[in-house]
Amino acid sequence: MNPSLLLFVVLIAMALAYHLGRKRAIGVVGGTAYINRLHSLPAYYGYYAALWVGLPALLLLLFWVGLQGQILTALTLAELPADMTAGLSEGQLSLLTSDIRNYASGNLMGREPSPEVVAAAAHYLRLQQIANLSLWALIGALVLAGMAWAWQHTKPGFRARNRVESIVMLVLILFSSIAILTTLGIVLSVLFESIRFFQKVPWTEFLFGTKWSPQIALRAEQVGASGAFGAIPLFTGTLLISFIAMLLAVPVGLLSAVYLAEYAPRKVRAWAKPVLEILAGIPTVVYGFFAALTVAPFMRDLGVTLGLDIASESALAAGLVMGIMIIPFVSSLSEDVINAVPQSLRDGSYALGATQSETIRRVIFPAALPGIVGGVLLAVSRAIGETMIVVMAAGLAANLTANPLDSVTTVTVQIVTLLTGDQEFDSAKTLAAFALGLTLFVVTLILNIIALHIVRKYREQYE
Repeated sequence: MNPSLLLFVVLIAMALAYHLGRKRAIGVVGGTAYINRLHSLPAYYGYYAALWVGLPALLLLLFWVGLQGQILTALTLAELPADMTAGLSEGQLSLLTSDIRNYASGNLMGREPSPEVVAAAAHYLRLQQIANLSLWALIGALVLAGMAWAWQHTKPGFRARNRVESIVMLVLILFSSIAILTTLGIVLSVLFESIRFFQKVPWTEFLFGTKWSPQIALRAEQVGASGAFGAIPLFTGTLLISFIAMLLAVPVGLLSAVYLAEYAPRKVRAWAKPVLEILAGIPTVVYGFFAALTVAPFMRDLGVTLGLDIASESALAAGLVMGIMIIPFVSSLSEDVINAVPQSLRDGSYALGATQSETIRRVIFPAALPGIVGGVLLAVSRAIGETMIVVMAAGLAANLTANPLDSVTTVTVQIVTLLTGDQEFDSAKTLAAFALGLTLFVVTLILNIIALHIVRKYREQYE
C-alpha cells in the first residue's frame, strides 16, 4: 500500500466535499437570491463538509500506518512453530522478523531462508493484502459517511461558521499539545536517565570533580578503573571556547549592525545584510572543516613564528571559527533592535546639536542596550550548544586549563562521544551523557529565559 496515494485520494474527496457542501448551502434555500437567509457564508458549509470527510479519514490513515507493521508482525510470528521462537532473545527475534520482511518484500538475503521463513513471508504478504483492502474499504466508508453527515446538516439555520471554527480550534489545541508534550517527554527522558546516573555517581563528584575519564580502563591503576566523572574540565572547556567566540562575534557583529543600521546607504544595506546572513546558513560541519584544515594549521604556524606552543587542536582555533559562525546572530538581532529605536530619539538628539556618532553612542546604543544584551545571550546559548566545530578543531581531551592554546573539549562533544556506537544503558559511562545533557539544558534554558525577559522588557518600553 502506498500511503501517499491514499492521502491524495482523501484530499480529492475533501475538495469534492467542499464543492458539494457549498453548492448544497446555496441551493437548499432555492437559489442565490436568498443567500442572505444562510447563517454563515456558503464557504463555511463547504469547509464543514470537507472537515467531516477529511479528519476521520486522515486520523484512521495515521493510526493504521503506525500500527499495521506491528500487528502484522505479531500475527505472522504467532503462526510460526513454537519450537522455532522458543528461547529466542529479543535481538534474535528481531533478526527473524527482518528475514521474514526482507523475503516478503523481495530484498536479497545473505543466506538461504528456511522453509518456515518462506511460509511466514507468504503469510505476511497475505495479511498485508487483506490489511490494504480493509484500509481502502474503511477509508471509503468514512468518506461517504462524512459526506452524508455534512449533507444532512447543511441547512439555512445551521451554524456552520461556529462549528468550523470550533473544529479548527480543537485542531490547533491538539497540535499545540503535541509540541508541549514532546518537549515534556524529552525533558523527562533526560531527567529520569540523569537520576539513574546520580544513583551511581554522587552529584557532588559530577559537578565539582576535576577529573573526567569515563572510558573503560585496561589496568586497575588507571583513573578510569573506577570511573572519573568530574565535569569541571568539560564546563571550563565549554566556557573557554564560548568566551573566545563571543570576544570575536560581539564586537564584529555589533559594529556591523551599527554600520548597516545608521551609516550604510540603502543600496549597500540591501546586499550587505543578505551576504552577512549567508554565514548563518553554512552547515556547522563546513565550519569544522575550515577550522581543522585552515585556521588550526595557521594558528600553529603563527605560534611557531612567535615562539608559542599552540596545539594542533586548540580552543583558540575552535573559538575563532565559532565566533565567525555566530556573527550573523549578533549582527541581525542587534540591527533589528537598533532600527526599532524610535526616530524621535534621533531627531531630538540632532535638534540639540549632537553629531551622528554622539547620537549613536549616547542615545541609540543605551536605548537599544536591553535588546542587544538579549541577542548576545541567545548567541551565547548557540555557542554553548555547538558540537562539530569543537570536535574537528579543539579535540576530545578533557583538560582542566584556562590556556586557549591548549586542546580542550566541551559538554556537547562528550555527549556525542559517550553515545557513539553500541552502548550499555545501565553503565555510568553511558548515563553520564544524560547528566551532561540535563546540565546543558538547564544552562541554556536559564540563558534563554534571561534573554527573553530582557527583550520583553525592551519591547514593552519602546513599542
